[in-house]
Amino acid sequence: MSRVLLPLLFALTTAVVNAAEPATQSDPRAVIAAKLRELELTVEDVRPSKIKGLYEIRIGPDTAYVSADGRYLIAGDMYDVESRENISERARMTERREALAKLDERDAIIFAPSTKVEHTITVFTDVDCGYCRRLHSQIDELMQLGIRVRYLAFPRSGKPGSPDWRKMEAVWCSKDRQAAITKAKRGEQVSAPPCGTAAVAKQFALGERLGVRGTPAIFTVEGDYIGGYLPPVELKRKLDELK
Repeated sequence: MSRVLLPLLFALTTAVVNAAEPATQSDPRAVIAAKLRELELTVEDVRPSKIKGLYEIRIGPDTAYVSADGRYLIAGDMYDVESRENISERARMTERREALAKLDERDAIIFAPSTKVEHTITVFTDVDCGYCRRLHSQIDELMQLGIRVRYLAFPRSGKPGSPDWRKMEAVWCSKDRQAAITKAKRGEQVSAPPCGTAAVAKQFALGERLGVRGTPAIFTVEGDYIGGYLPPVELKRKLDELK
């Protein structure tokens, strides 16, 4: 059981069923919801899985499977042996793709090529992260390769009001965010009038929802989670393969 799923199993307070049609008490979805509610488990979605009698549930970034009576829960990925496809990862990709498609780009810090854009990546970043700084030091090379970068804030401390979090807020409150994030990633101080905590908090919450495990966390528009830092040429090769 994952580090996200396990705490949720014992800590959260409600269970919700989201589906195209309302669930009834005779619907396995309602039975599952009731059982999980007893465990104080928050579930964002319950739907039939590829296996008859087994239902897929989504808990934050995690996917698990539960029997129709709600008694047995399986935490792990489901694979199609014939196609060798990771069914669970496909579901996560769909969730990521839909979430990233709804992103208001006014909330992001964007570095775009002056020529044709071949790829757009969304990068959850932290100004104090060593590999985040290395990636940003190569931002010109990334743009020369046709890669458009959308930065979102993900302070690794995860604590509003921490020094790291305040640095990120200063960047996002700056009039020139591009210059500010470049300056911050050089280890220089950024000063900006306070503009509230909502922007950084919203992006951090999105990162948690998408399962960000560290920074930089790189996602494609199709929902692929590439993971951490890759040198520009290698990143371009990876993006080409995925495309």
